[in-house]
Amino acid sequence: MGFLQRTKRKQSLEGTPSNDHTHQVDTVPKAGPEIESAVYTETVPSATPSKWVLSRSGDGDTAMALFASPEDTHEPYTVEEEKKLVRKIDCMILPYLAVCYAFFYIDKTTLSYAAIFGIREDLDLHGDRYNWLSSIFYFGFLVWAFPTNFLMQRLPVGKYLGANIFLWGVFLMLQAAAKNFTQLAALRAISGAAEACSDPSFMLITSMWYTRKQQPVRIGLWYTANGFGIALGGLLGYAIGHIKGALPSWKYEFLIIGALCSAWGIVMFLCLPDSPVNAPLLTPRQRRIAVERLRANQTGIENKHLKGYQVVEALKDPKTWFFFILGAIHNTPNGGISNFGTIIIKGFGYSTLVTTLLQVPYGLLIALFILSCVYANNHFSTQHRHTRCWFILLYTLPNIAGTFGLRYIPQQHHVARLWCYYLTGAYNASFVLVLSLAVGNTAGHTKKVVTNAFLFLGYCVGNIAGPFFYKASQSPTYELGIWSMIFCHLAEFAIVLAFRFYLKWENGRRERCYGEVVEADATAFGDLTDWENTNFRYVY
Repeated sequence: MGFLQRTKRKQSLEGTPSNDHTHQVDTVPKAGPEIESAVYTETVPSATPSKWVLSRSGDGDTAMALFASPEDTHEPYTVEEEKKLVRKIDCMILPYLAVCYAFFYIDKTTLSYAAIFGIREDLDLHGDRYNWLSSIFYFGFLVWAFPTNFLMQRLPVGKYLGANIFLWGVFLMLQAAAKNFTQLAALRAISGAAEACSDPSFMLITSMWYTRKQQPVRIGLWYTANGFGIALGGLLGYAIGHIKGALPSWKYEFLIIGALCSAWGIVMFLCLPDSPVNAPLLTPRQRRIAVERLRANQTGIENKHLKGYQVVEALKDPKTWFFFILGAIHNTPNGGISNFGTIIIKGFGYSTLVTTLLQVPYGLLIALFILSCVYANNHFSTQHRHTRCWFILLYTLPNIAGTFGLRYIPQQHHVARLWCYYLTGAYNASFVLVLSLAVGNTAGHTKKVVTNAFLFLGYCVGNIAGPFFYKASQSPTYELGIWSMIFCHLAEFAIVLAFRFYLKWENGRRERCYGEVVEADATAFGDLTDWENTNFRYVY
């Protein structure tokens, strides 16, 4: 049988030859049919370390439980075996995250649909009260962001996520019982707190199961459910609008979607695995392969201990603040468009039920934007190394075009303005790659938790600020709101370019200071931060 020998060589962190250094598989095929049964085996040089290099606190990653020493991490497996395992992991992880994410976005738009179904009149949401209801959800998210991330580190992530989704559905159903603005505002704040674990937990789960090259596509696949959630929300809104029951239509919106969310939370609690180290559907050998193939990430699986020095390091790291600022700038447009989108469309002259249906193509276009972005990035990254920041900028261009169109195309051109509105959905695609930058460029589990929390603190700030640019007196054109979107998208260009320059400079500094990657096996699962680990190289 022919064998493929594992060697150390210069390779891109995206998986192709470059000036960056990782310990990866060098697949040089030999002629002949034996290629089909090729096996990964290990050539262990005399310099192969026999001890782990651990974080400053002296403890490592949970993955170490599967291996006696760094040299023991090499589990021989065939190419086909790995492909089969990745397909199994996809089936174990992605459907749960995707359906959950669809519900997240449906929840964010329930208030928007409730607005056109009469909630503003029934609960006397005059003046800025509706704006406050849009924003107060994210105040709950903001207050609970750090506690929920630290709890997520300490508790089984799958169980914790499922429990929060169940509670979030319960609080959504309770909003149907609200009698006034105060009660509805309190329930929305609590719902925001329950959802605060969502995106950070999804990012941690993705980093636990996938290589850095695979992460953008997998994030894109579960984030695509954002678009399908909008489409499904439009269909549900249309169906709910036809219910002729004892309750107002907006109450059915909260009750039906909340019940579906709670049911899915139970499914996730029971079925979503917490980690590849103890996944019940994987055999012991599959667990070892699932972990071993992530060695080149140099980001580990997880560590259950909160480490103070990693919190401090995250606060000192410029990347943390970049993610906070970008989270805020990127999501200020989202805060407005997700809550005022249906009102803007209705302002084009469409009826209430037609307005709900017109959200369906918007959602499908968002899914198309996301999938085309992550797969194009995946294709070009194998040829041109670091491409993520370039694709973030590329998929910001439709937003800029769409927002300028909404600002300057006359109101009577309904179809043209509708298509400009649809173009604003491209920001979802660029945000997927922002998430992949955070996942792929942070090591040390506590540091990951803190960095993710800061990214979503910025996310909350943007979503809180966004609705207040949409003045009731400017409905349905919302000139100030559209200008806020234009400003944010242009600012994002400058921020992303600066961040790309910084990561490229930092990789160059590491090359000059440390040279070739050495003993990468020893540092892979030591819960080292990216600052501690001299083998770590950034992707951008």
